[in-house]
Amino acid sequence: MKRIPSKDEILQWISENPTQAAKRDIARAFGIKGAARIDLKRILRELEEEGHLEKRKKTYRDPDRLPPVSVLEITGADADGDLLARPMEWHGTGDAPVIAFIAKDGDPALGAGDRILARLTKEQGDGFDYSARLIRRIGTNPLRILGVFRRGSDGGRVLPIDKGSDKEWSVAPDAMNGAKDGELVEAEQAGPKGRMGLPKARIVARLGDPTAPRAVSLIAIHQHGIPDHFPDDVVAEADAAKTAGLDGRDDMQDLPLITIDPWDARDRDDACLVQPDDDPKNPNGHILWVAIADVAHYVTTGSALDREARKRGNSTYFPDRVVPMLPDRLSGDLCSLHENVPRACVVARMRVNAAGHKIDHSFHRGLMRSVASLNYEEVQAGMDGAPNDKVAPLMDDIIRPLYACYESLKKARAERQPLELDLPERQIVISDEGQVTAVNFKERLDAHRLIEEFMVLANVAAAETLIAKETQLLFRVHEEPSPEKLDALRETAAASGLTLAKGQVLQTAHLNRLLEQAEGTPDDELINMATLRSMTQAYYNPENFGHFGLALRNYAHFTSPIRRYSDLIVHRALITAHGWGKDGLQPEDIDRLDDTAKLISDTERRSMMAERDTTDRYLAAYLSDHVGAEMEGRISGIARFGVFVRLDETGADALVPMRNLGAEYFRHDPDSQTLTGADTGTVIRLGKPVTVALTEAVPDTGGLVVDLLRLDGRSVTKGAGRSGKPPRRKQGAARKKAAKTARKVKRSRK
Repeated sequence: MKRIPSKDEILQWISENPTQAAKRDIARAFGIKGAARIDLKRILRELEEEGHLEKRKKTYRDPDRLPPVSVLEITGADADGDLLARPMEWHGTGDAPVIAFIAKDGDPALGAGDRILARLTKEQGDGFDYSARLIRRIGTNPLRILGVFRRGSDGGRVLPIDKGSDKEWSVAPDAMNGAKDGELVEAEQAGPKGRMGLPKARIVARLGDPTAPRAVSLIAIHQHGIPDHFPDDVVAEADAAKTAGLDGRDDMQDLPLITIDPWDARDRDDACLVQPDDDPKNPNGHILWVAIADVAHYVTTGSALDREARKRGNSTYFPDRVVPMLPDRLSGDLCSLHENVPRACVVARMRVNAAGHKIDHSFHRGLMRSVASLNYEEVQAGMDGAPNDKVAPLMDDIIRPLYACYESLKKARAERQPLELDLPERQIVISDEGQVTAVNFKERLDAHRLIEEFMVLANVAAAETLIAKETQLLFRVHEEPSPEKLDALRETAAASGLTLAKGQVLQTAHLNRLLEQAEGTPDDELINMATLRSMTQAYYNPENFGHFGLALRNYAHFTSPIRRYSDLIVHRALITAHGWGKDGLQPEDIDRLDDTAKLISDTERRSMMAERDTTDRYLAAYLSDHVGAEMEGRISGIARFGVFVRLDETGADALVPMRNLGAEYFRHDPDSQTLTGADTGTVIRLGKPVTVALTEAVPDTGGLVVDLLRLDGRSVTKGAGRSGKPPRRKQGAARKKAAKTARKVKRSRK
């Protein structure tokens, strides 16, 4: 957003992001840069003077703060008729805070005694301490339907978009919520199940045009068959869960563990701490603590929660929403390691020497209390000399030791030589209206790399422990590239004047040398992409075949049990191996390890495809207003039906069909991945810089079609009657052609 936001927009953003209220966080959220920050500072000062905001120094530990997602009980209405609530879980020293419930359109009627899962915002004044917005009423779990609304004389109907669903839902006139004919809507079941006639529903959200960006991720969810509704028994189990106590656990609440996550994180499943190792045999060594949410305590083998988590396999992330593996009550509350609340955890205590090698480790089941929930950007800003009020008190005792340990681990990483791909991650920025406002490339900070190294080391420790204790588990396996893929990579490297050695056992160090040759050259991104494409897909397996990309012999996923079922299996295995309780690995888990490994490997790929399709559609929607514009890019793929171009500005992949390449006929050579002009001898190969004109951008399919204008700086000769301006086509014909193109692209990707 380039304009300065209104006061209401700022207050709304702060209420939805209570842990990200620093001026720099607000500026980043609204895209405010340069001199415009002065105007933002003025507005924030006015809000402070008007009593809407309070600027206060964050303390090292604030035990009287509620987590951002909490279970509440409605206690009744105040004199003004506003609903008040109390927290079901309170660990402060004084009286429980007073919470005002803020209802929004579509919320159900609530009364005294109702329990709700709510998102909280800290408030000042007006007789209450927090405001709460409803996530879900506890004990209710209405079925959700996504479909197209069709208006009728007696109200309307919802036609679900689910594959294979032929059931229509009836919507009464007073339950239409203003929906218009042809709109994509989200509805929920209204009334009891199993009655005669069409089932009844009420519209809870209008998503507008089914082809609009706001609908993109919802459509992908349903097209790929990703479960997005939790069955009643699953929700009931989650709602009945109680906070874990100290029984059978080590009390680790005095350890000043912190969480570091993206600024918009909804769940926090890992925390860390580094302390100096006082052992004289380990000079300049570190003790690294990695604490992970103890999901196994809440999700036990064979339970409804376990069956649903296994079916989902993992959480799925889209630019505008998350489909979680576990219900909000667990993923956003009881399992999430929120600041200043006691949470069950499984902890890896690892001793690291000055050279970055792990010299020993142990695992513990404990109860922790995070002292701060931080994001990557504010931690990095602290190390760069600009700590905010929350980070400043933590710098000497908490933050700097983390980086000191990371510097040691970097030495061991350089010695191990894992694959060092440099592929910037895209970030699609979505407005509240569901429109794509920007496509950025995420900056990779040392704060990101630090957490990654800590998690990798903890994953290695988990695998080594379970191997030593002869306990079955699921390994994360990544096999080396096939000879055919390596030959293709050598061809690509040779075309760029680079060399990948042949005739020796392949190691990641060989690939890293190729990447180093390409670094800083025009072919840098091409070689990184080609190297990535040569890799096999990682997967889960009860047998250990090592992890080629990380250059590790023993590796398992342990650090994200809130969002990956594989990690939950490893947690159960650790519980069994250490004799911590009855909620460990059961015979049922062991008997179906092979099936579980295949299932969750498949669900991971399903999520990746849904996320990629969604990204493609968002990019097509973003670029649909730029049809006819010239864009720079590089050849990223060669196929018999055309050429793929990666656009520099957005990273989107567009197709140049054969008909758009020029006047002459081009011969396709799949071995060298080239196209050669029959008349001029022009060779189109991977990595060549191009200028293209966007001719089609179809959000329905995510298809982008471009016309080739210049290849390597030279104009391309057009055929008779063809011009650089795209021809006009009827909308129906364009959509059919775009769908055909999309099918070709998908086949090529597979």
